[in-house]
Amino acid sequence: MFGSLGMPEIMLIFVVALILFGPRQMPKIGKSLGKALAEFRRASNEFKRTIEDEVAASDLEEVRKDIEEIREVARNPVKKVLDPKNEES
Repeated sequence: MFGSLGMPEIMLIFVVALILFGPRQMPKIGKSLGKALAEFRRASNEFKRTIEDEVAASDLEEVRKDIEEIREVARNPVKKVLDPKNEES
């Protein structure tokens, strides 16, 4: 939950914050910190979704181009068989 912070480090941070801000401000600070973390999480999730959508759209565009190339390859031999006089020299 807190990454590499252990219980002693968390307690030290809490005690320093308690001394600096006092017991009356601690709930407000906690609430503000919680809101900031939630907003950061929402923004990072939205950014991640945007990147994933762009990658998916790029992949779809590549597939569309590949299909179009396959269609062109398939059409050219058919044209040569149907119209042998129009061959390239």
